Amino acid sequence: MSNKEKMVWCFGAGILVLLFLLSSTDLIIKEQKREVYRISVIIADSRDEYYVNFKKGMDKAALSFQADVNFITLYAANDEEQQAELLQRELRDGAQAVVLAPVNESGMLMRLDAVKPNCPVILLGSATLNDSVAASLSVDGYAMGQELGRQVASRAQKEIPVCLLTEGLSFTGNADIYDGLRSVLDEEGFVCRLVERQGEGTYRQVIEETVYPGSGRITVIALDTAALSEAADLLAGSSVYQEHVAGLYGVGCTVGILNRLDEGIVKGLMAYNQFDEGYLSVRLAVEAIQGLWPGVQNTLDFHYIEAKELRKELYEKMLYPME
Repeated sequence: MSNKEKMVWCFGAGILVLLFLLSSTDLIIKEQKREVYRISVIIADSRDEYYVNFKKGMDKAALSFQADVNFITLYAANDEEQQAELLQRELRDGAQAVVLAPVNESGMLMRLDAVKPNCPVILLGSATLNDSVAASLSVDGYAMGQELGRQVASRAQKEIPVCLLTEGLSFTGNADIYDGLRSVLDEEGFVCRLVERQGEGTYRQVIEETVYPGSGRITVIALDTAALSEAADLLAGSSVYQEHVAGLYGVGCTVGILNRLDEGIVKGLMAYNQFDEGYLSVRLAVEAIQGLWPGVQNTLDFHYIEAKELRKELYEKMLYPME
């Protein structure tokens, strides 16, 4: 073999070695490592059925921003102490940011001030900021209550009393919705009664009180998703109940509630874009981890929706988002 041929063979071998090093090692070109952000999302419920669209937005943002999101439910719904314990656990276990839907807004803010978390916190359903809260995402509950009140007042009969159902006014956002509703209904001359859940049979008892004396009808307005869902299921299961409830309205949106709206059990509801809420919460958390502390109150738009509007493109995208 000539010297020239040896040189060609050596050169070829060198190229092969170089290509091997490029393809299988980082000795020459070091691969840039992508940081994965650890985010904990703690809600106020023991189930995630009210957060289906929220989770779709959250998952999309997790892919877009390289986030590892831990979605956490409570063992018992609306348990403030339990939520505080879970928050402490996530902070202790190294979460880089926490997205939190507080059971009780004022109580949680006091806890955050006392704990002084070492990572940013994004609050859901709250319009309040403090030194521990990087950003908040919420709906204007008072304005939403007013709009629901106006919609009901234009459809309901004033001589029929109104019953307002809620899991509790102390839970985040409910008092604002209640105050907005009452500001309109009281001015319009409606007689209103507030019923806060005391146990499993609370809402059924309210309806049965109108049934068995045989002389009454009520208009029912649910201030939160859980109350609306339960009231809708009660009416769906009894034609007698339906005869004594002049109309069921409320705040909240789940697949089950939308089915009841389509069936005519629910006459109208207030909803907002939960997909956007989930996406924005994760995006804001990542930005805060990166040092871009937003420090802003983000307000989501709300809509009053009836069955005839479910097939409109705007509402279809909001209520039935694609993942």
